[in-house]
Amino acid sequence: MATPHINAEPGDFADTVLMPGDPLRARVIAENYLEDAKEVTNTRNMLGFTGQYRGQAVSVMGSGMGIPSMSIYAFELFNQYQVEKIIRVGTCGGVSPDVAVRDIIIAMGASTDSSVNRTRFGGYDFAAMADYGLLEATVTAARTAALNPRIGNVFSSELFYNPKPAIFEMMKAHGILAVEMEAAGLYGAAAEAGKRAVSVLTVSDHVVTGASTSADERQNSFQDMMKVALEAAVTAD
Repeated sequence: MATPHINAEPGDFADTVLMPGDPLRARVIAENYLEDAKEVTNTRNMLGFTGQYRGQAVSVMGSGMGIPSMSIYAFELFNQYQVEKIIRVGTCGGVSPDVAVRDIIIAMGASTDSSVNRTRFGGYDFAAMADYGLLEATVTAARTAALNPRIGNVFSSELFYNPKPAIFEMMKAHGILAVEMEAAGLYGAAAEAGKRAVSVLTVSDHVVTGASTSADERQNSFQDMMKVALEAAVTAD
């Protein structure tokens, strides 16, 4: 039965859903990486598709930007459509001096300035962590493809345009690899539902150094990230 934000039918989604922020990126993934892809939802133009990858059913759907949007879609997929695993695929801004543009980051944990997980966790701090099995599968896939992923903590920011730039120096001092806007919300939603999640990210620019990628570089990095996510989708225990 449809939810307020997803008009798919029961059984339309696979066990694993890949989630880019942009719904049009979801369509690109479906058309270029999945076989026999079928559109299963389009409410508010938040497109979702299900197809086959290496003989296994895999879905892809947009999440929108930010923790609130991700939290809505992840909640409904986990709880109303019995999705078991969500793999976020997106971009991030590098913070650590050891991170360069085009690097792939696998978010083991996600710090945040959002209160969403405190609300879930009775006002206490909640350690927003990736599922270990999915984390291991993505790391293995990346290393098998000789992509040398960075694994560690990211920061899920509520603001894209942060008025306090000094926060990035604090992140750097605490070993934060990169900043993005969804992982902490996804990990909290997965934990609350007893489900599994991981975030695989491409560094599109570096917040501290100002380095950025060209359109061609972003496309190549996107392809690398998708190989990692799709292999993890079909190999994770």
